[in-house]
Amino acid sequence: MLLEIAVFNLQSALLAASAGANRLELCENAYEGGTTPSYGTLKTVRQKIDIPVFPIIRPHGGDFLYSDDEFATMQQDVLLCKQLGYEGVVIGLLNADATVDTERTTKLVQLAYPLEVTFHRAFDRTADPLQALENIVQCGCQRILTSGQKPHAVDGQDLIKRLIEQADDRIIVMPGSGVRSNNIKALATYTGATELHSSARKMLASAMGITQPTMNELLETVSVDVEEIKAMLQLLNP
Repeated sequence: MLLEIAVFNLQSALLAASAGANRLELCENAYEGGTTPSYGTLKTVRQKIDIPVFPIIRPHGGDFLYSDDEFATMQQDVLLCKQLGYEGVVIGLLNADATVDTERTTKLVQLAYPLEVTFHRAFDRTADPLQALENIVQCGCQRILTSGQKPHAVDGQDLIKRLIEQADDRIIVMPGSGVRSNNIKALATYTGATELHSSARKMLASAMGITQPTMNELLETVSVDVEEIKAMLQLLNP
């Protein structure tokens, strides 16, 4: 069974790879749910990490509606990932009526080929998830990342199980969100999932020795919990 770890910076990517993660979803801006990594991040991660890495192609946080200029940017980012030798990309495009933007999704899948394409949790905002799965299959994506249209995958496990059954090996349905070592095995067993996704998030305090007391923001960095990743891997593949 495969464990994908979402990482939001170079340090996290290196730690997750060293912990044995099977694949990484590479993002920036964790508090916006992940946006496209910078060119410098993309180039450095590719040079330093040899396990499969799928960068997210998402020009802004918030919703999954994109202007023509933003879509043009997404196309250039897909081409860049292809040129840098990545194994896949992660996308998610919707229409205003909460259906899958099949025209643009298909264009990105075709542009990315032979890279694999994951349709991310934009899926969880669709009006009809069963129809959305069929649309995404037709677009040519290899997998869907979903929490079963609930904040956490454990709460959405009934829908995830139904989606996996409907997919019938035509596309991979990968549960994600709130997946940790205390629930990953039960979630995999109940749903029948063969790939699972976790951020294994851990916050690191700043190493700065002096901070400005008039500034109330905590200077923390999003990282990954190496021991948590190892524990999840051991549970999936004892």
